[in-house]
Amino acid sequence: MRARLAPRDFALILAVVTLWGFSFVPIKVGLTEIPPFALAALRFLFAAVPLVFFVRPPRIPLRFVIAYGIGIGICQFGLLFLGMKLGMPAGLSSLVIQLQVFFTIGLGIVFLGDRLHRENAVGAAIAALGVILLAIYRIRGGTSSTLIGLLLVTVSALGWGAGNVIAKRAAGTHSADMFALVVWSSLVPPLPLAALSYAFEGGAAAWHAVVTASPLAWGCALFLAYVATLFGFASWARLLHRYPTALVAPFGLLIPVSGLASGALFLGETLAPLQMVGVALVLAGLVVNVYGGANRS
Repeated sequence: MRARLAPRDFALILAVVTLWGFSFVPIKVGLTEIPPFALAALRFLFAAVPLVFFVRPPRIPLRFVIAYGIGIGICQFGLLFLGMKLGMPAGLSSLVIQLQVFFTIGLGIVFLGDRLHRENAVGAAIAALGVILLAIYRIRGGTSSTLIGLLLVTVSALGWGAGNVIAKRAAGTHSADMFALVVWSSLVPPLPLAALSYAFEGGAAAWHAVVTASPLAWGCALFLAYVATLFGFASWARLLHRYPTALVAPFGLLIPVSGLASGALFLGETLAPLQMVGVALVLAGLVVNVYGGANRS
């Protein structure tokens, strides 16, 4: 396993977190017409169909495929949207879910035998401080949350971390067919998410919102399926297979930064000085994480 990011992989991981941060724009646009659980169900339905008819199943035991679909599709997104539905603001959720970085690192150490080097710990701490400042800005601006919403988003971050470790374990033991894993595991979430939509989003009203949605809303769902899910998660899982979790996972802390930048560019949102300091700390932490071990033998 490589200890330093190759230039090509460094560019790939930046592209993934940038696209994931930008995906908050189509999420916001799509949610104006489609309820959250219904949008998440469409996201994974389109990620699976029709590609499952053209992509061979991954050479991975079925239990890994199902577990990955549950971790990423149901736990990460299902609990995230449920937490938002029960009082957790979207902006604060995008920050709290980055606890997945530390869950991924911790689970990787426990279950995969990964090692945590000093530069990984220091870099992650600096970047985490930046994310905390971004959260403080949200809270100072009047953002508040319910306890149950906060707990659900925290558990969704654990689901993301577990999904990362499941993919890494499956690839290391069997094969690195990550694209097929994402396609076939996307068959798992749609029905449970659709059931949650029916239960929490007005029953038949949720279905009516889907079938009457505009082409723009459908385009947002397709972007989330093909770009954020298929390209994003397949690339992310492939990178986790190649490198230690402590090297790759902290780049997830760049997602809120990309989200802020996308909001400024496409939604007319502005950045306050405290947010700029938080962004700078996230970037500084990632530099330490990637290059801090350059002289380590």
